Amino acid sequence: MPFGVGSHVTNATLFSPLTIRETEFRNRLWVAPMCQYSVEKRDGVPTDWHLAHLGSFATGGVGLILTEATAVSPEGRISPEDLGLYNDKQQAAFSRINAFLHAQGTATGIQLAHAGRKASVYRPWAEEKGTAPAEDGGWETFGPSAVAFPGYSTPTALTLSQIAQIVEDFRAAARRSVDAGFDVIELHAAHGYLMHQFLSPLSNERTDSYGGSLENRARIVLDVISAVRAEVGESIPLFVRFSGTDWVEDGGWDIEQTTIVARWAQDAGADFFDVSSGGNVTGVTIPVAPLYQVELAAHLKSEAHVPVSAVGLITTAAEAEDVIASGRADAVMMARQFLRDPHFALRAAHELGVDLDYWPAQYTRAHFR
Repeated sequence: MPFGVGSHVTNATLFSPLTIRETEFRNRLWVAPMCQYSVEKRDGVPTDWHLAHLGSFATGGVGLILTEATAVSPEGRISPEDLGLYNDKQQAAFSRINAFLHAQGTATGIQLAHAGRKASVYRPWAEEKGTAPAEDGGWETFGPSAVAFPGYSTPTALTLSQIAQIVEDFRAAARRSVDAGFDVIELHAAHGYLMHQFLSPLSNERTDSYGGSLENRARIVLDVISAVRAEVGESIPLFVRFSGTDWVEDGGWDIEQTTIVARWAQDAGADFFDVSSGGNVTGVTIPVAPLYQVELAAHLKSEAHVPVSAVGLITTAAEAEDVIASGRADAVMMARQFLRDPHFALRAAHELGVDLDYWPAQYTRAHFR
């Protein structure tokens, strides 16, 4: 299905279309998932805030909008104020949002997630910190092992039957995603959330078939990919977000393991890999600087021979164009830059000399001259 691909004139690779399975994206400048922690009723249902937040990017000319991490079960939420997709009311609210986004010509994706040991926490701007107790809307947390994330409660180690239920929860949420009108499904295996917790030996101390060897630690990720692909069929693009590294010199998750698992993931049915980093441990030194994660994406692309997106302190049109033109990534995802400027894609096109044919008619008077 094409989204907004027309006769715009471009010599910029950033604004060239990209096709994955049956979906054609009008450009390669995409909105990364950004948690809003804004479901005040704590029922996981998207609100007018989410419509306005995501809608602003759609009118701004992007090629794909990924929603924030959306839990596949109530206990999978990061905070009580997180989105979910495990009931009919949530699905109906997402359908309404997708209808508006599609009307602006952009493709839409949902990031399905389970927070694991990092669930049930206060939202970032709350005065309280750490794990929220039951009286504040919190719940018991689970992880691959009874190993706490620093500052959070110790999780209960998942049983094999509970792991199987989580795989089923992802499958069911994927079905709801398609029925709600999403064009892309992304599975969140990064930033220290549940699937990343299984992948990293720093948080996975299991001795059964889900722990120990790389094959075992990757098992839940591959189980989820296989279940989701079987559920949604062959036409829906399936993304996986990986943290390329824990930023730990010895004993942690790293780009070499990511490369191996990405190949396995592609064999299991994944199409595209969104490469970020960190989030599973604290007390590490992360070399935060412009484009600091791009080489992780480039490594995965060149060594695993899979399509990737780059993300992380990419803030200018020239930077984004260079990432694509140099072949280091197939798409660029931005987050904070879009918060600062929801119509960044329109401005980036102007700066790169691209004449778009999908400016919103209502905004024509603001066209760059």
